Amino acid sequence: MSLKRIIIALMLAASFGIPAGAQEGGHQAMHTSAAEPAPSSKAFAEANAKMHKDMDIDFTGNADIDFLRGMIAHHQGAIDMAKVELEHGKDAKLRKLAEDIIKAQEAEITMMKEWLAKNGE
Repeated sequence: MSLKRIIIALMLAASFGIPAGAQEGGHQAMHTSAAEPAPSSKAFAEANAKMHKDMDIDFTGNADIDFLRGMIAHHQGAIDMAKVELEHGKDAKLRKLAEDIIKAQEAEITMMKEWLAKNGE
């Protein structure tokens, strides 16, 4: 794993307030070193990096088009992060939230892509 990905994973974990050795689902979380982040941290960092890369669009000067092109990538990032929660998360309320996010964001992506297709993009 590259140093950049390790740093992203650590920053992401810190932004979620995940201390080293945090409790997870009532069990002591496996301690991981900076060289080997937890699988969920790695997955979140990868989703985050992909989302930011995909949001780096060439702006057209048309606010409507630029807004939707950026938001599609942003919404896809939310879906990808929600999928990480479903794969690794334990809390029933958060898993339900993740399912709701996936459903809502997929519907909005569909609407945005349809708008772009109808408006010359």
